[in-house]
Amino acid sequence: MRAKGKATGRDRERDQLELAVVGGPAPRRAKGAATPPSRAPARKPAGRARPAPVEEPELLPPAPEAEPEAAPAARSPKRRATAEQMAQQQREISISEFFTKNRHLLGFDNASKALLTTIKEAVDNSLDACEEAGILPEITIEVRDLGLDDKGEGELTKGEGRFVVVVEDNGPGIVKAQAPKIFGKLLYGSKFHRLKQSRGQQGIGISAAAMYGQLTTGQPIRMISRTGKGKPAFGLEIQIDTRKNNPVVTAERQLDDWHEHGTRVELEIVANWQQGQRFVNRYVEHTALSNPHAAFHYLRPRQPPLSFPRATDELPKEAQEIKPHPHGVELGALMRMAADSKSHDVRGFLQAAFSRVSSTVADEIVKKAGFKARVRPRDVAADREVARRLHQAIGATKIMAPPTQILSPIGDTLMRKGLVSFLNVIETEGPEEEEQLDLDAARKKKATKKGKAAKAEAPEVPDAPPEEGVEKIKGHNYFIATVTRPPKVYRGNPFQVEVGLAYGGSWPADKPIELFRFANRVPLLFQRGACGMTEAIVKTDWRNYLLSQPRGSLPVGPMALLVHIASVWVPFTSEAKEAVAHYPEITREIQLAAQECGRKLAAHIRKRKHADYQAQRRSLFELYIQEVAQAIGKIVKRSPDPIKREFLRLADQVTEQEGAGDGLDDAALEEQSRKITRRPRRAEEEEQE
Repeated sequence: MRAKGKATGRDRERDQLELAVVGGPAPRRAKGAATPPSRAPARKPAGRARPAPVEEPELLPPAPEAEPEAAPAARSPKRRATAEQMAQQQREISISEFFTKNRHLLGFDNASKALLTTIKEAVDNSLDACEEAGILPEITIEVRDLGLDDKGEGELTKGEGRFVVVVEDNGPGIVKAQAPKIFGKLLYGSKFHRLKQSRGQQGIGISAAAMYGQLTTGQPIRMISRTGKGKPAFGLEIQIDTRKNNPVVTAERQLDDWHEHGTRVELEIVANWQQGQRFVNRYVEHTALSNPHAAFHYLRPRQPPLSFPRATDELPKEAQEIKPHPHGVELGALMRMAADSKSHDVRGFLQAAFSRVSSTVADEIVKKAGFKARVRPRDVAADREVARRLHQAIGATKIMAPPTQILSPIGDTLMRKGLVSFLNVIETEGPEEEEQLDLDAARKKKATKKGKAAKAEAPEVPDAPPEEGVEKIKGHNYFIATVTRPPKVYRGNPFQVEVGLAYGGSWPADKPIELFRFANRVPLLFQRGACGMTEAIVKTDWRNYLLSQPRGSLPVGPMALLVHIASVWVPFTSEAKEAVAHYPEITREIQLAAQECGRKLAAHIRKRKHADYQAQRRSLFELYIQEVAQAIGKIVKRSPDPIKREFLRLADQVTEQEGAGDGLDDAALEEQSRKITRRPRRAEEEEQE
């Protein structure tokens, strides 16, 4: 037995081995710590020889501890540009450069749509100029395929090609000094800075079309204009310097023999006539519909000309310019207006800059703002706190709504005339309308109806004699109803909604209605699904007015619906002016107008259904008049003919047919009597056969 706590020779031997393997001294045990258990030597088996002693390894000196490798220093990224170098790359971007790269914002997404946008911008300018000058518009639109010049009698260009678009009007003309900027400078016009109902708003349209033609063909826009008799006509060729947004006149000439007054615009563009012609056709038709006082002549390549004569010689009511309403102005705009004001105090500024602000209202605003001393407009522009107090006082003051008599709606009478003229002239109706008018998609699948909508059938209009509200057009009866709502206000801007419908005729009864959207008399042909007008019509429950309507869709039936909004500032969703924004005030007014039209339509459909029912009753009664008259004649020993005529008079009165109360004349009674006499004989012959 070895003493407790003393290391044996075998323990020392193990420690030396660990020192050699690990390369350092073994950790020293604390005094009094228990000795770690050592591996017990194996018992020697009995009867076996003792093994030879193991040779002890040579002890090596402890190796020094390896120092950890230092991490490589992080390489700083190489500077590619300095602040000074980046500063040298900064430069101002002109509006024309921006729209050169973003022309889709202006409606020039593709070649087919660009054709329509080019024509639309030129026609809008012509109509605005004619109406402002008090001239009944006479507009000629011409599209020429330049590919036919080389092909002679060949086919029209398929796909994209070079086309010339010409729009000529009989307007007041353009002053020569202003012509280059009008056609060669974006955001230059007379309509952006004033609140007045007009087709154009931004001063971009025709100059954007010129920019598109210059980009796609390299050709300048060519124009001819004359301001009056006795003044020379001039012609210019204008290009746009897109870096500076300035016009460049490349050619100039003077014409001795031209129209007394008017303007002619000619642009060469890349377009797709094959796909875009149906859009242009519908645009011209709808423009004639919303402008019944204008005459249009449309010249197309390899097709007969299409003319829309004016439906009335009465010019629409002249729109008037108004000042902004104080409840629609924002804080920053208020400060800018105050900086531009020439008034001596805030009271005068409020009365001069805004509509519906009298001296009494101005005093109330100043009192609520807490201005004790005299405050000048420049103080409002310089001090944001003063401007904020004035802005809050304006919002807290009750002010009359802006004037609404300054708008120029189409009107019920002219809208009805426009619908009649439109239905008389349009080339196609029914099956082709859905594809040509829904321009958001190339072709839509037929909507599947479920439940009640699948069983419901759109009521048909019998081909009966015309009645009140019915026009006989192309051999068919169309029921026409129009509604003009009282003017309302959104965000301080007055607006007015009109709705008209044409029901019946040859339009299919199993397809969605045609929705024609207009803003300030301009057709909106694209983005139908994104428009607030469409939302209002879809949300209207047309089943209350005897039309079937799948959920979340337009109603189904043989009907065209016209929706028009007139305003000093139409809230479009983009610069392309393709859809109206979803303002609750606007959609509500459209719904109310649609419901009023729907009530008129429902009354008409009920009346026609009742007339059809009475006609069926009369027809059944007439089947037995011959036999009854003969039987009664035998009983009373009289001729059956007078008895038949009396029965016919009775049938006419009971079934409430037209002419009730006055009776039918003898000739009409005799004719019906002969028909009734022949009817049973034909039936007997059919039974014998």
